Amino acid sequence: MMEESRHNLKRVLSGLFSVIFIIAICVTIYFNQQFVKRQFNKGRGMYYVSQGDTAYRKMNLNRAIKFYNIGLKYYPQHYTAWCNLGNIYVSYEDYYSALYAYSQAFKHNPKMVIARMNYGLIASEKLGNFDLALDQYNKVVKIQRRMITIPYIYNNRVSSKLNKAIAYYNIGVTYRLKSLYEANDNWELQRKYLARAIEAYKKSLKIAPDRYDTLYNLGIAYHLAGRYAEAGESYCKAIHQKPMNFEAHYNLAILLRRMRRFKESYEEIDKASTLVTALDSNSAEQQYVAIMMNDIMRTMYEDQEYRNELKRVMALQEQHNSTETKKGKKSKKARETKKDKENGTVTSEKVNLVNGKIVASEDLDKEMLKNFAQCAGMQYFEEYDEE
Repeated sequence: MMEESRHNLKRVLSGLFSVIFIIAICVTIYFNQQFVKRQFNKGRGMYYVSQGDTAYRKMNLNRAIKFYNIGLKYYPQHYTAWCNLGNIYVSYEDYYSALYAYSQAFKHNPKMVIARMNYGLIASEKLGNFDLALDQYNKVVKIQRRMITIPYIYNNRVSSKLNKAIAYYNIGVTYRLKSLYEANDNWELQRKYLARAIEAYKKSLKIAPDRYDTLYNLGIAYHLAGRYAEAGESYCKAIHQKPMNFEAHYNLAILLRRMRRFKESYEEIDKASTLVTALDSNSAEQQYVAIMMNDIMRTMYEDQEYRNELKRVMALQEQHNSTETKKGKKSKKARETKKDKENGTVTSEKVNLVNGKIVASEDLDKEMLKNFAQCAGMQYFEEYDEE
């Protein structure tokens, strides 16, 4: 009897506890309706954003826009969705909508570097609003992140430094564009913007000293500012980093022509011509290089100083050839080469010839790379700077 009473009491207390718990939940919901509503909307928003992510990965952009907008309506703090939405608007060339989407992304996450970078690029290069771009790049530079290093797993120190280097590089590009578009014929204002561009490029190179784009654009800024020695050195450093990119060779050729170093100028434009032939036929780049080559050749042969120098070099070469002929000696390597010729093959450390055709070899590739990495006229830049 007593055992039954105890059992009934437990059932009553358990039911009473359940009722109290439900009442407590209802009271909590009643007095925190906004919080509960936000959490519910956040869940709905996350669902629609996930649908947008799926469509984005499949490049179904219209569907992605639809789901992202629905998801952000319920959960506007989802900064990644805002950033993705901005990227999609850029692909449709809806640049103002893209700027708004990126601004919402870093509004909800002020340290979202990619959104600020993209905002700056669109503002500067697509809309010509350089000040908006500079504002975002400068904020990227000032972002302080907590450095986290987990050996072999995670390290954000390198990425944070590289982000600053890229931000400084973008600042340099933007100031150079300002010097071209905003300064117009105001040379003093142009020089001011170019000086700021040069300063930004230098800060970028302190963080990432081997970036080709930064070295090349630093050369352009120096070139435009009339600082030819520094321009030449920057072009040469860029060429050393990426010898097979034709742009630095081309600009260096123009610079050397301006310095009346015609022979070196032709060497560089010849390299640029060789490299640019890999591009599509009749491309604008090929036409520019061809025009520059013809102009350099014409200038070279019209210049009396160059003609005198050419005569002197040819006389020395003729004297050298005459001396070599008198020696009349053949090295062991030459005899081996002759034997190879009889078999239709010529082999050297640099080139393989088979039946009169050059055959690719590792040594040939290395020699070509070494040749293109050499910078014509480097010794003259210091002399020009002293003058």
